[in-house]
Amino acid sequence: MNRDGNSYSQIVKSTALVGGSSAVNVVVSIARSKAMALFLGPAGFGLMGLFNSVADLTQSVVGMGVQSSGVRQIAEAVGAGDARAVATTAAVVRRSSAVLGICGALVLLIFAHPIANATFGGLDQVYGVTLLSLAALFRIVSGGQTALIQGMRRVQDLAKATILGGILGALLSIPLVYVLRERGVVPALIATAGATLFASWWYSRQIIIEPVVVSWRKLRDEASELLKLGATFMATGFMTVAAGYGVRIIVLRYIGLEAAGLYQAAWAVGGLYVGFILQAMGADFYPRLTAVHRDNVQCRRLVNEQVQIGLLLAGPGVLGTLTMAPLGLMLLYSPKFAAAVWLLRWICLGTALQAIAWPMGFIIVAKGARQAFFWTELAATVVHVGLAWLLVGPLGVNGAGVAYFGLYVWHTIVVYAIVRRMSDFRWSSTNRQLGIIFLPLIAGVFASLYVLPLWLGTVVGAVGTAASGMYSAKTLARLLPPEWMPAPVRMSLTRLGMRLDEAR
Repeated sequence: MNRDGNSYSQIVKSTALVGGSSAVNVVVSIARSKAMALFLGPAGFGLMGLFNSVADLTQSVVGMGVQSSGVRQIAEAVGAGDARAVATTAAVVRRSSAVLGICGALVLLIFAHPIANATFGGLDQVYGVTLLSLAALFRIVSGGQTALIQGMRRVQDLAKATILGGILGALLSIPLVYVLRERGVVPALIATAGATLFASWWYSRQIIIEPVVVSWRKLRDEASELLKLGATFMATGFMTVAAGYGVRIIVLRYIGLEAAGLYQAAWAVGGLYVGFILQAMGADFYPRLTAVHRDNVQCRRLVNEQVQIGLLLAGPGVLGTLTMAPLGLMLLYSPKFAAAVWLLRWICLGTALQAIAWPMGFIIVAKGARQAFFWTELAATVVHVGLAWLLVGPLGVNGAGVAYFGLYVWHTIVVYAIVRRMSDFRWSSTNRQLGIIFLPLIAGVFASLYVLPLWLGTVVGAVGTAASGMYSAKTLARLLPPEWMPAPVRMSLTRLGMRLDEAR
């Protein structure tokens, strides 16, 4: 076995666990989205997207980034072997998230009128915004509990909580929308947030932590430190969510509510596959990187390994989504969403670059470089919204997809320049080779779908997807211990002429 085999196995194992739980959640989400699309139509689906954006913004701002800063602080304490620091941080995170959750609910209650007017252009949805305060409360409190699970690297529990929350949320939200139609949108969001809160509470309570008494003075000091770092996460998280909110508002104002529904649908499908990989990065890779953030050699190695696995897993998925976009939108939603095909394809180009940029960006976060993180995210927000403002008018709803792709072209270049200076990061020769293989292949399939007849472009895309999938499988087989792979996979690779002991 190569000397980094255990590290590659850890990356793939965490990706499989989190990705597997996300896959179950995706199946549930597909059923939920299909039901919502049929019961609500594009306009109602757009309404749900706007309400969801309001809840996201509230969580990002009032939540003060406690979930992200809590993960970092707990992971650092775990890496140092300091059980008391872990217990103290866990107590501070839980109490802080409860207080902030109440504050988030109060914000929506107090400012329901101006928020409804700014979002929907009137006061018709003011009661919906008022009710949404419950969803904000549940989300923020749940974030504090999830931080403990994630910071302790309880990847399996995190996966179980994701599945439980997703299934409960669907079971509660679908009947609400079926019975109440558009009036059930906000109750459905509340039910989904409540299910997530229950799932995170159930698994966080199973973590055994050393009993610790935290005085009010100690609580204040620790919370202050947590919130200082959290404020940066809050600001950057707010900018990310605000960018998505701003793009939706631009689409709504330029084209209409139906176009906002198309954007919501394409956005959900575009991040479906790559989202598995990105969630795994947050669940396991981020805490692991935080534990060794002072060692630049280790940082570079971990990031290059994560990028390598990310490209191998994301490449075939992006190619498949590009190729099957028309069928996917029809099956997941309805034929009414066919106008979102090219919007979805442009978003796919952006997600391909996202799988490269995110692992590098975690270096900035793990090192606690607050100013660099803030200004990087601010620039990304300006670029994203600015490009959407320039492009949605002349290109229609597809302009929002082009803006997303342009964002990640910019973001990948900027993040690479920052982490190179911060940690002397450089691409490994393996990753340069993978980039030369996958990026032109993705661009070629995209161009083929654009210039060739539909049937011929689909054939080119299918061949590219199959070829990249075989290449990824054979490459992963060289990186992982043979006994780690299921027997059917080993047999299939052997039939393809792959020697599982080579390169070891």
